Amino acid sequence: MEIVVVGRHTEVADRFRRHVEDKLAKVELLSPSAMRVDVEVTHENNPRLADRSERVELTVRAKGPVIRAEASADDRFGALDLAIDKLNERLRRARDRRKDHRNHTVTPPVDVRPYEEVADEAPAAAEVSAPAALARPGDSVETHLGDSPVVIRQKLHHAEPMTIDDAVYEMEMVGHDFYLFIDKETSRPSVLYRRSKGWSFGVIALDNPCTGQPVSNLT
Repeated sequence: MEIVVVGRHTEVADRFRRHVEDKLAKVELLSPSAMRVDVEVTHENNPRLADRSERVELTVRAKGPVIRAEASADDRFGALDLAIDKLNERLRRARDRRKDHRNHTVTPPVDVRPYEEVADEAPAAAEVSAPAALARPGDSVETHLGDSPVVIRQKLHHAEPMTIDDAVYEMEMVGHDFYLFIDKETSRPSVLYRRSKGWSFGVIALDNPCTGQPVSNLT
């Protein structure tokens, strides 16, 4: 299993890289099909965020859903420990779900709090205002919005049509409060979001020009 460690706005010491490899050794036990783990370390320079100035994001790529976890702390070793605890829990849920599917049983959605994204190190923000061309799933780019300081980060994802139940599961695996997907039953681009703590979710669906179906907001 390959482990790739990158830093955003920070340097990553060899000592920390070795520590990451030791701590991620259990991933292969929970996910034997894991091919790669992306580790992104981000440093926040804002002194008001000193207690969470170090953020670690973990992304496991295997033959199945991408599983992510992230955590922040005042040092990156502590943030790594917190992120790994979340990741291991999600890997266990994914493993149990696979077992349940083989046994033809259904596991109810489990509430998991916490973010998506960023597995690959993003290119530096480009001084352009036009939308970036993203050719392949996984491509990402940052652009400035005109002359303003606003930075827009874009990333292209591959999408397989899925049911709402599958979308809930996928959202739990990445630890987000929302999930963009294509509804298998309606073919509509849809967003699943968490309305409150627990099992309360909403779905916003967009009109699909191919079907002429109206926009719906299921809450």
